Amino acid sequence: MAEEQQGQEKTEEPTQRKQEKAREEGQVARSRELSSMALVMMGGLGLMLIAPPLATRMLALTRHLFELATHPEGQLLRALDLAANELIGLLLPFLAAMFLAGVLSSVALGGFALSPKAMAFKASRMSPLKGFKRMFSAKSLMELLKSVAKFLLITGAAMLTLSFHVDELMNIGALDIEVAINEGISIVSLSLLLIGSALVIVAGIDIPFQIAQHKKQLRMTKQEVKDEMKDTEGKPEVRSRIRQVQHEIARRRMLKAVPDADVVITNPEHFSVAIKYDNDSMAAPIVVAKGADHMAFRIRELARAHNVPILPLPGLARAVYYASEPGEEVPAGLYMAVAQVLAYVYQLEMYRRGQTTKQPALGDVSIPPEYEVD
Repeated sequence: MAEEQQGQEKTEEPTQRKQEKAREEGQVARSRELSSMALVMMGGLGLMLIAPPLATRMLALTRHLFELATHPEGQLLRALDLAANELIGLLLPFLAAMFLAGVLSSVALGGFALSPKAMAFKASRMSPLKGFKRMFSAKSLMELLKSVAKFLLITGAAMLTLSFHVDELMNIGALDIEVAINEGISIVSLSLLLIGSALVIVAGIDIPFQIAQHKKQLRMTKQEVKDEMKDTEGKPEVRSRIRQVQHEIARRRMLKAVPDADVVITNPEHFSVAIKYDNDSMAAPIVVAKGADHMAFRIRELARAHNVPILPLPGLARAVYYASEPGEEVPAGLYMAVAQVLAYVYQLEMYRRGQTTKQPALGDVSIPPEYEVD
């Protein structure tokens, strides 16, 4: 039982497919503290920038509305409409900046992931048992600690702001209205900046925690990794069929190269190896085909049909067969033996064409001891 439980532990890193599937379902790392910090900081900066024109415009509109208070109702309504439009135009850049800060801070950690699956209803979310488990999870403990930290930091930032501006706040009622509005907005802006700076600490703790939690949630058991590999690569019989088809394609390509070979050396029954050498394009002789038993017979059959010389050299045939693959150069240790065979084939061809009167002899072909195969 212990071994079974050990096998079900999520100890494996998530595969690429698991991460992609999680993203499709909207399961990405997110930090609400990062968004809160960005919105508060942007709010403070935005208010600080628009405070002077906002105060001036609000004062002018207020005076204008008071002047129109004694005028007919229709004129007052038009004035209110104009005032609302002017305030919207003044606040629109600020609201757009807040919206942009909220969007960018939301996607900064896990990227943009809009998933209909994440918004769909799931009955499991309504489970009291799962809700009870979440209450006593590490994530819930972290949320509690963050809440306490935010309360302490925000309270400290607010009290610090009040301590520096207590005199201004006490005397704000005695100031000119435009100055009072400017002063009030400036104090609020500074408070938001201090609170946002305090939230940087919370966000700095929350971001690594959320990344670690996200990776932990995506971890897989060894069985899940095996099952995914089966789904990705297919069933064993399918993989076997693919390998069989690939082997057949390679076999046909190899047999197609036999007619262009310079010589085929044999065992003479069990092994056949076709070798080609072009002095202009090759640094060393290349094995273009090799085979055992039935494939060896097919290679010899093709060689005879295309007048490719066939030489029974059992030791060399076995050595080249086991030391090389089709398309590879002959091993350096077998250069001399293969060169001796190729020289004999070229001289034999010259003799058959009548270009020389002396019939060539192959002689003994020596194989280095490390390449000898019984």
